[in-house]
Amino acid sequence: MNWIILIIAGLFEVGFTTSLKLSNNFSNLKWSIAFFACITLSFFFLNKATQTLPMGTAYAVWTGIGAVGTVIVGILYFDEPANFWRIFFIATLIGSILGLKFFAGSAAH
Repeated sequence: MNWIILIIAGLFEVGFTTSLKLSNNFSNLKWSIAFFACITLSFFFLNKATQTLPMGTAYAVWTGIGAVGTVIVGILYFDEPANFWRIFFIATLIGSILGLKFFAGSAAH
């Protein structure tokens, strides 16, 4: 369940970065409110997730979800480039996120 909470936190991170762009330097009230709501919820869920998941892993996964999601939103909605190398490194980041999820608790103590 905590991984689901962490994914929700990451999705709200995508929400706050997207809202930040759409807020037009906080001159658009609707998107400015969306930014503050998303950033608050993102940190709330990140905090909940780090109560049981390793902090470093949770933070890395949270930022990874945010980075990948924000790039995807940029490509799909803001006409940002989707060249080979950009997609390659996003795929590498996704692989790293999955690796952290699946091997988070496997280190010897």
